[in-house]
Amino acid sequence: FFSPLVADAEMLGPPDPELAATMGFSGFGKKARTFDLEAMFEQTRRTAVERSRKVLEAREREKEDQTEKEFRIPCADSSVSASSARGPGSTLAEREAVCSESEDNSNEALSGPSMQSQSSAKGPAEDTDDDEEFIGPPLPPGFKDSDDDNDNDDMEEEDNNPVKKIPDSHEITLQHGTKTVSALGLDPSGARLITGGYDYDVKFWDFAGMDASLQAFRSLQPCECHQIKSLQYSSTGDVILVVSGNSQAKVLDRDGFPVMECIKGDQYIVDMTNTKGHTAMLNSGCWHPKIKEEFLTCSNDGTVRTWDVNNEKKHKSVFKPRSVQGKRVIPTTCTYSRDGKLIAAGCQDGSIQIWDRNMSVHTKFHCRQAHASGTDTSCLTFSYDGTVLASRGGDDTLKIWDIRQFKKPLNSADGLPSFFPMTDCCFSPDDKVLVTGTSVKKGGGSGKLFFFDRETFQKLYEIEVTDASVVRCLWHPKLNQIMVGTGNGLAKVYYDPVKSQRGAKLCVVKTKRKERQAETLTQDYIITPHALPMFREPRQRSTRKQLEKDRLDPMKSHKPEPPVAGAGRGGRVGTHGVTLSSYIVKNIALDKTDDSNPREAILRHAKEAEENPYWVAPAYAK
Repeated sequence: FFSPLVADAEMLGPPDPELAATMGFSGFGKKARTFDLEAMFEQTRRTAVERSRKVLEAREREKEDQTEKEFRIPCADSSVSASSARGPGSTLAEREAVCSESEDNSNEALSGPSMQSQSSAKGPAEDTDDDEEFIGPPLPPGFKDSDDDNDNDDMEEEDNNPVKKIPDSHEITLQHGTKTVSALGLDPSGARLITGGYDYDVKFWDFAGMDASLQAFRSLQPCECHQIKSLQYSSTGDVILVVSGNSQAKVLDRDGFPVMECIKGDQYIVDMTNTKGHTAMLNSGCWHPKIKEEFLTCSNDGTVRTWDVNNEKKHKSVFKPRSVQGKRVIPTTCTYSRDGKLIAAGCQDGSIQIWDRNMSVHTKFHCRQAHASGTDTSCLTFSYDGTVLASRGGDDTLKIWDIRQFKKPLNSADGLPSFFPMTDCCFSPDDKVLVTGTSVKKGGGSGKLFFFDRETFQKLYEIEVTDASVVRCLWHPKLNQIMVGTGNGLAKVYYDPVKSQRGAKLCVVKTKRKERQAETLTQDYIITPHALPMFREPRQRSTRKQLEKDRLDPMKSHKPEPPVAGAGRGGRVGTHGVTLSSYIVKNIALDKTDDSNPREAILRHAKEAEENPYWVAPAYAK
């Protein structure tokens, strides 16, 4: 009944295990499976017919059993007397017979083909599925188990010891400039890094396009002469938010070309809600984690504003932090929660204030004495699980808060000096470690990167970065690499060849490109000895002979006259100037005649008027 293809498949037995072991390949002798649809349909039809026949037989037997029981009930007395005469052993045998019969019935009631037929239907091809997981000869069982145990132990150790997860075995240094690197940004995929500094420059670094010389592929000054405060890629990585020392945030595309610039507000309006934009220097800004067109900025005008990239003429909404007395207070940093529903701001009075994104009037959570009053809270960041908020204060502390119990911090660490208004902190990708940098004075040691356990706030690890302050730090979850911006113009990238992905690993393996020789030549001369005179290029002459000729020329070698000091001489005018007005003043207005007696001054012209009447007398004569 089967087609020849299925018959061939069934004739193939399982591969010889000894031959597979010697060849080092467990799937040796295996053939590709072939399927005959007609044979499969025929098989299923037969199975269904057989199953229905068994179900009918089982029902008929059940009916027979019931009729037998009904028949046995009337003659129960006689059967009891008969059984007592037979003895206890015979009744036990009868019960066993009845039990076995019912078991047979229940087995027949089970639907589907028997186990043996199911296993044969699988065929020899599927028998070797388990063997295919291990390629090569089988390992000794003891060796395999011990290896697995060791791997498990190592994994457990790494889970228990978060220090081993810190990727700091290798580092590369990107030279941004000579001044502080005050902003760092990595796109979500981790392909491009942007750095901004106090030198007004924004530099673009492409890990895949860089070689070992580690040169930026683009440098620009998007905000003229304003220090860069913050740089961040949007959630999709197609645009960049640039926050600088002026009042207008800018949005650039991936290549640094401007997309939009926020409008400047009217500084003469008292209520900041009624202005369309910020009126004072910006402090910080960030993108919404879910809505790719929305971003957030905070400014010295005492407001936190949300914006839409597609509408640069006006902000979306305004949040105004207030002190205990209800007065205006300046927000120094701002951020969104991970789900984008909350907006948090750290203020100069030491408070942290959190609003619902859709309710701008009253705060949802606030802590008045989060940090020391009068200090700049330089960073707020939410953990990846969204339940915990970390704050880096200008009072040299790092604190961690549960916003549901916002009166006092869960943990706090002090003795972490910060001299910059943008010293930040960040969580590790597994959310178990908190990272921040410290500032140092010039010649006062090395700036360090500190790692704290999130639960116990115990200091786990520290990295000495450089002999200047550590301002920015960023731990990218996809790359598993740590970017650090320092006070002496460096951007360092820490990575581990095993634990990290892509990023800095791509560019360190590429050799430096050689400079082309053609670029060093100033001008190429094509020498054509037999060309026509009109196409002949003039031969290069030495400049020495030309200079000697110029010296003999009295016009070219004439020494310029020095400027005249005092009265003029030799036909040259003195130091009165060369304008017409100065000439008139010199020749007419500075007449030295004495005009102290007006009568004499008039009569001085009397004789001339009589002899040559010109102005008055001729008119009267006519």
